[in-house]
Amino acid sequence: MAENEPVGPDLAAGIAASDLRDGAMLQGYVGGEPVLLARQGAALYAVDALCTHYHGALADGFLTEGTVRCPLHHACFDLATGEALRAPAIDPLSCWPVEQRDGKIFVGAKRLARAAKPKRTSRQPDKIVILGGGAAGFAAAEKLRRDGYDKSLVMVSADEARPIDRPNLSKDYLAGNAPEEWMPLRPDEFYDDNGIALKLNAEAVALDRAKKEVRFADGSSLAYDKLLLATGAEPVKLTLPGADGARVRTLRTLADCRAIISGLGGVKRVAVVGASFIGLEVAASLRARNIEVHVIAPEKIPMAKVLGPELGSFIRALHEEHGVIFHLGDTAAAMDGTRLSLQSGASLDADLVIAGIGVRPRLTLAEKAGLALDRGVKVNEFLETSYPDILAAGDIARWPDPRTGDGIRVEHWVLAMRQGQHAAATMLGERAPFTAVPFFWSQHYDMAVNYAGHAESWDAVEIEGEIAKRDCLVRYKRGGKVMAAASIGRDRDNLEAELRMERALA
Repeated sequence: MAENEPVGPDLAAGIAASDLRDGAMLQGYVGGEPVLLARQGAALYAVDALCTHYHGALADGFLTEGTVRCPLHHACFDLATGEALRAPAIDPLSCWPVEQRDGKIFVGAKRLARAAKPKRTSRQPDKIVILGGGAAGFAAAEKLRRDGYDKSLVMVSADEARPIDRPNLSKDYLAGNAPEEWMPLRPDEFYDDNGIALKLNAEAVALDRAKKEVRFADGSSLAYDKLLLATGAEPVKLTLPGADGARVRTLRTLADCRAIISGLGGVKRVAVVGASFIGLEVAASLRARNIEVHVIAPEKIPMAKVLGPELGSFIRALHEEHGVIFHLGDTAAAMDGTRLSLQSGASLDADLVIAGIGVRPRLTLAEKAGLALDRGVKVNEFLETSYPDILAAGDIARWPDPRTGDGIRVEHWVLAMRQGQHAAATMLGERAPFTAVPFFWSQHYDMAVNYAGHAESWDAVEIEGEIAKRDCLVRYKRGGKVMAAASIGRDRDNLEAELRMERALA
């Protein structure tokens, strides 16, 4: 089949009504464009067939309560309006009118997505300031404007770049498969067009709660009525002797990734310290550039604490098949030029060292301001801090998990976006608790792992399917309850697992 050849029936010509049962979806086309046709009860819907995030086929996803969920990265759309209801998708789906007559279903001419209905309240804050230009900060700003907030909105970022698709830094962008123009979440003009004042390269140094004011290193300040702290996390740096030179890098920002890529000329061997998701995605991306990669990590099985030994062992074997050399049960001890010494006494030469040994939340500002902390900024179910005019979202926020009753902090990009969106709703007066199930995905060569839920520990692991055949759903259970599910090749099963965890709260 040609890449752009239409899939399924011509929906403008119509299909038999009996071919679309209640609760079913099918992909067809209208005028050459892919269209998803869905039925729920007496309602018929037609929307774009491909997710606006990474173009996942929505027909392979899940239809529920007037929405469709994408199987790739769990975005959710309103079928009636096309609105993107849940990150990571931001852009809406276009819609088509549907008509049923003479025993057939016909789809008419395309119409644009309907504008979201403004959710203005009589007590909108006059000034909202967002500290952080990452996933949570961007999602909050975009959601505020989408929901009709029309007053002062300033987003401040310590970064030099506008908000970007950060997961791609360690994946296709680093591998050389994604051009830089794909990286911004929105074009430059989006911020001016939507009245979002974007303040880059700005370091916030103090919060004055009494004056409701943020102060910056350059002596400037900003007043707020509502403030969202979305300052994210910073990578943990190697502190071993000799590790302060240009040969040692971390990967967090677009500038970090540019620096790594620009320094790859003549590089033949890279040592990645840390077998985290970021570390192993970096390894896969560099192998795509035919660079020799060594991974050094103290654990015996990569990512076993998150995925369990079975899945962790499979991912290690996958990387070894692609030429990655592991030094597990070992740590980096010192650097001398290109020589990297290990704690075990072994050593290796590396033209470049990339540290992937974790991140730590940026809490200094919150701590100096006297906000309640608990291994993160402590927030309630509405994402409000101990001072309700200040909210927190993303990597810094520790919120009450409704599934366990415990406070949890999760460093996932999709979750940060969802928290940013929820914080926006809270600032506009909504009082719904944040109950989203955490979700992330990790790409290794041509294989992706999807993970829904949060399991810091478990007492049972159930494996459905075969990991070695890249066809499995792994459930992590505690006390008989599913806390999380990881999958390879079973995107819809993972999506359903997420939905089951959500419904368990109802």
